[in-house]
Amino acid sequence: VDKGVQSIMKRGIIAGYPVVDVKVSLVDGKTHPVDSKDIAFQVAGREAFKKAFMMAKPILLEPIVTIDVTVPAANVGDITRDISGKRGQVLGQEMLPGDMASIRGQVPLAEVANYGSQLKSVTGGQGSFVMEFSHYDMVPPNVQQQIMANYKAKPEEEE
Repeated sequence: VDKGVQSIMKRGIIAGYPVVDVKVSLVDGKTHPVDSKDIAFQVAGREAFKKAFMMAKPILLEPIVTIDVTVPAANVGDITRDISGKRGQVLGQEMLPGDMASIRGQVPLAEVANYGSQLKSVTGGQGSFVMEFSHYDMVPPNVQQQIMANYKAKPEEEE
């Protein structure tokens, strides 16, 4: 039973992402001399976990990064709008010497995966950024639905 539960947790139920932070307890079980095969218990564990998991209304988590963007002062509005448009939150900004500004925000990593080229085009190559992992946060329901709709299970994952 444990093998079945562990395999489905590793493979994932929602869009192929692994399941984490879950405790599973087997309360009762019975063997039968003819029908009790290892694979039968694995399938039972896997199917019971899937059913219970979906009843629990699971969510996807995504990594959130803190991003520090340094740009010419003339581009501050463009960058703050861009961060907000990427499901991000501007945490603050400050003026720097040389008519530059620093903008700090938190943004889902998926939204800034190719941020370097975007920033280069907005600032004419004068902007720079640094990002570091901050925490995990819940994926908004509309984005989670989109991820689930776009997911195609690999043939060996289908049952």
